[in-house]
Amino acid sequence: MTTHRVRRRRRWPAVAVTGALVAGAAGWAVMYGPFTKGGDAPAVADPEAVRTAQTFLRSWAAGDLAGAARLTDSPAKAELTLRNFTAGLEIAKPVLTAGAARAEGESGATVPYTAKMPVAGLGTWSYGSELGVSRTDAGWRVRWELPLIHPQLTDKQKFKLVEEESAELAAVDRDGKAISASAHPSLAAVLGLGGGKPRGEVQVVDRITGEVRSTAVRFGPAAGEGGGPLRTTIDARAQRAAEKALARHTEGRNAGLVALRIDSGEVVAVANGPAGGFNRAFQGTYAPGSTWKVLTSAALLEKGAVTPSTVVDCPKYLTVGKQFHNVETSEIKGATFREDFIHSCNTAFVALRGKLGNGEVTAFAKEFFGIGGPEWKTGVGSVDAKVPVPQDETEKAAALFGQGRLRTNPLTMASVTATAVSGTFRQPLLVRGTRQERIETKELPERVVGQLRSLMRDTVTDGSAKVLAGLGGEVGAKTGTAEVTEDGNNNGWLVAHDGEIAIACVVEGAESGSGSAGPVIRDMLAELAGPGPG
Repeated sequence: MTTHRVRRRRRWPAVAVTGALVAGAAGWAVMYGPFTKGGDAPAVADPEAVRTAQTFLRSWAAGDLAGAARLTDSPAKAELTLRNFTAGLEIAKPVLTAGAARAEGESGATVPYTAKMPVAGLGTWSYGSELGVSRTDAGWRVRWELPLIHPQLTDKQKFKLVEEESAELAAVDRDGKAISASAHPSLAAVLGLGGGKPRGEVQVVDRITGEVRSTAVRFGPAAGEGGGPLRTTIDARAQRAAEKALARHTEGRNAGLVALRIDSGEVVAVANGPAGGFNRAFQGTYAPGSTWKVLTSAALLEKGAVTPSTVVDCPKYLTVGKQFHNVETSEIKGATFREDFIHSCNTAFVALRGKLGNGEVTAFAKEFFGIGGPEWKTGVGSVDAKVPVPQDETEKAAALFGQGRLRTNPLTMASVTATAVSGTFRQPLLVRGTRQERIETKELPERVVGQLRSLMRDTVTDGSAKVLAGLGGEVGAKTGTAEVTEDGNNNGWLVAHDGEIAIACVVEGAESGSGSAGPVIRDMLAELAGPGPG
């Protein structure tokens, strides 16, 4: 095999890909773009409504199911369902965290929340849901409905836990060389290297027939096929560079990174922080922040709604149901769309909301980027992105720069980057032989691809991703910095490409995308550009 000596001439051979089930549950966080310092809610909800929702969640988490049920508009049904929900799932001491409330006029509110359900001996099942709160004669009450507990819980289906012990598993990289947890710590959880470890999944089953409808979450190492090693698309050198850079710059914070080949979608590196922990790179569910502007810009450019030279003012403030503003109330008077993109001006994107229909970004993501159609099959457990149709103008405005109810992860955003700079969606793959449903997509016009590549390159040379400016070649990138809470630290995103690979990295509890994820990707690309082994 060819030794990889310089980034622009890496020659990774093409291989097919196959499947295995792997661990974990999805981390969930609401994130915002680099120029925002505000909440995610369309309007301020009544404080009593918020307190009711928070008290309900606290009571549920503490095991006071009767107390939680009394805060609903259907106490008897609520208590019965809360008790039955975890029956047989071996869940104890869930952690339920309320997000930013959205007002529904003066008599209602919607409160999103994250749930982390520890499944005994397997891991944590994490997901996001939301509950509605309404004003009644008896005060504020949670509107009782089954999806409140979990979006997949209905009157026709429930959850079932299946457990077993894994067999011994070995794995090889794309060159057929053995890869181990000791050399690549992140791959222990991603691939499930080793054996004799608990494995299982929470299945969604029909309440009457018991037929398995889908899998909510998978835990534990993969099952080897035919007794042979798991054959992956991992490039050992890229994997080492990713894990080394992540460990150096994240300082113990949760983080995830995926690098994949632009020409095939094959994953060459997947790393997490902590290395042996939850696979947030594939199974995390985050709002993407301003890295999502790569996709929304593609939609605007493809439609002809803007060109890079179109003047789209970047004001300090813009109100659409709530006030959007930029970091430290920054502004760029008379800005072009190019300047808005490379400096990540949120208010400019908010101003462009009328150029796209309510469901247009959702449809565009499916049509050109393969998001929202058939489930992606990577060969290991992964969580697909969610691009819901906005519920109102405020959410539509926020979604244009990666806020609202969008949910992605580094796997998704690496693929979005690869599609944007090549024009072609290629389903990400990690393990040879995976059976994948064909995902039909359209090619982005060459004009749009050229514009996106130029915008991302300019973001490195003149914009918010100058952290990568010292690298050789034509590296392009897009930053994203997002709030988790008003008073807490941000989560930082950065997506980048060097013409051969696309990379996405998220670092939780960070100050900015350029300051946290930027050094990780810079060091990884710099190491790959240097002389290879031997």
